[in-house]
Amino acid sequence: MLRSLRLGLGLALIGAMSLGASAQSTNAIAIGYTGPLSGGAAQYGQDVQRGIQMAIDEVNADGGVTVGGKKAMLKLVSLDDAYRPNEAAINAKRLAGQDNAPIVFCSHSGGILAIQGFNEKQSPKFIVGAYSSEPAILKQNNASTFMIPPSYDGYFKPFTEATMSKFGKKLGLIPTTTAYGNAWTKGFAEQWKASGGTVLGNNGVDYNTTADFSTAVSKTLADRPDVIFVGGPSQPTGLVIKAARDQGFTGGFVMMDQAKFDQVTSVVPLAKLEGVTGVMPLKRYTGPGLNQFLIAFLKKYGKTYEANSELANNYMAMHILARAMTLANSAEPSAVMAKANEAAKTLPAKNQPAKITGVSKLGHMQEDAYAAVIDKGTYKRLTVPSTE
Repeated sequence: MLRSLRLGLGLALIGAMSLGASAQSTNAIAIGYTGPLSGGAAQYGQDVQRGIQMAIDEVNADGGVTVGGKKAMLKLVSLDDAYRPNEAAINAKRLAGQDNAPIVFCSHSGGILAIQGFNEKQSPKFIVGAYSSEPAILKQNNASTFMIPPSYDGYFKPFTEATMSKFGKKLGLIPTTTAYGNAWTKGFAEQWKASGGTVLGNNGVDYNTTADFSTAVSKTLADRPDVIFVGGPSQPTGLVIKAARDQGFTGGFVMMDQAKFDQVTSVVPLAKLEGVTGVMPLKRYTGPGLNQFLIAFLKKYGKTYEANSELANNYMAMHILARAMTLANSAEPSAVMAKANEAAKTLPAKNQPAKITGVSKLGHMQEDAYAAVIDKGTYKRLTVPSTE
């Protein structure tokens, strides 16, 4: 009798679990993410992940999305690619093929460009949530790409003007050696030379694997630069700046947009960042929903993590794409992309830590660009021209 009861309860439990799994697979839509969740860029990759997750949790709390006339919840499925483009491509195929993710976010240009080679050709197709400012992303003629941050080429001129006029015309280079880093370096060096400056030797290193930057800094300082170009993930970038200051460098820095003051200041005190240009800290943005976002972030994550633009940008992108699904009543990529501009234009103010004005015909999220130079210990905002 007892054995029969146990068996019956066991079968009932298995049946309930199976029903739950079936219901979950029916009513949950996977949102994929591939990015660096290990290595030197892990915190960067995790910030992107947290921004997406925060938006998904809010969407689900509000009832999810409507697809095919039915409500569905969103579920984030993340895979580590250690910042390797080939791993990102493998992960994206798995997320789209095995998890049926209609959207796969990727947080580095090498991976994004690799994924763009097949996301519209394979079945099922999927949208690339492209978190990189690499301008080449918009030139791939890929209708299923949603590019998130402002293109980095908009920073070239204001960053050059802010540093060259104050510190001098000789530029040293210590960039990260990723595909993104190499492209940023090439474009900025061209702008520097076009403005009458001199570009010295390139002592770039892989910020994802390097722990000691003192050798690269020493080689660069031997050329006596006035300004040093740096950048990659925030924490390693901070270490490069710190090493240069520790070795006596008093000039300016141009910092790629991947590095954020929000986190660089956890490595280098503000007093040692005089003359550094970069992306404005999130807390100094002027978006209509900034305060609500910061309060919601603090409630969700506490003081363990620092809210930054990585989080905010991916948070907004996920909200826009979720809203586009409901407007389209579909998760099919072309249908979602067709509604992305409308979704962005009608995005509630509370979901805009930065001001959003729409999505371009090329699939680029349009937001105010925030950049600054540290001048006498304060963040002085720089005007960033549109490049689209």
